Amino acid sequence: MQELGVVHTSITRAAEQDVKALSEFGVPTIHEAMGRLGLMRPYIRPVYAGASMCGTAVTVLLQPGDNWMMHVAAEQVQPGDVVVAACTTESEDGFFGDLLATSLKARGARGLIIDGGCRDVATLQDMDFPVFSRAINSKGTVKATLGSVNIPVICANALVNPGDVVIADVDGVVVVPAARAAEVAEAARKREDNEDAKRLRFANGELGLDIYNMRGPLEAAGLRYVD
Repeated sequence: MQELGVVHTSITRAAEQDVKALSEFGVPTIHEAMGRLGLMRPYIRPVYAGASMCGTAVTVLLQPGDNWMMHVAAEQVQPGDVVVAACTTESEDGFFGDLLATSLKARGARGLIIDGGCRDVATLQDMDFPVFSRAINSKGTVKATLGSVNIPVICANALVNPGDVVIADVDGVVVVPAARAAEVAEAARKREDNEDAKRLRFANGELGLDIYNMRGPLEAAGLRYVD
C-alpha cells in the first residue's frame, strides 16, 4: 500500500561515479546489460527532440489533476537529480510547465519523467530542461490533495525507488536500481565494446547469419534454400 502525506527527506542516492558511468550509454544498451529489465512503457516520450537525461531519482506520487506535490518535491531536489512523478491513477492533466521547470532547474535537477501531462513545451525546449511525459496537455491542475515524495513508485510500469539511476533518451526510459549501478555500468561497457566489434564486421560485409552462427540452427529447424 502506498504512503500518502509523507516526505522522506533522507534518501540513499547511487554513487556519483556510477551515475556518470551510466550516462555514457544509451537506454537500449543499459536495458540489455541489466538483463532486459527496468524499461518504462514506451508511451513515455520526450516532449521535444533531443531531450535526454541521466540522474538519481527523487520520486513523487501525484493525485490526478493535482500538482501540489511537485512543489513539495522541489525542496528535496539536489544537483544531479531527476524527478520521477507517478500518479495514483491514470491522468494526462498538465501537471508541469515552465514555472515548475524554472524551480527544478534552479535546484539542479537534470529533468523530469512524468506519467502524466506536460505543457509549455516550446519554453521547456528554450530552457533546455528535458521532460519525458505521457502526454502534452494544456489542461491545468489544482493544489488540494496530498500525495508523497521519496517513496517507491510505479511509473509507467517500472518500479522506481528514491536514489535509483534514471536514464532517458530518444529510445525510452530505463531505471537502474542504485545498488546495481556499478555492475550495470560495467556490463554496459562490455556490451558496447562487443557491439563495436560486430558493427565493424557488418560494415565489412559479413552477415549476421555467419557472425551469430545461425546457419546450423536454421538448417536444423528445416529452412531450405530453393533455386
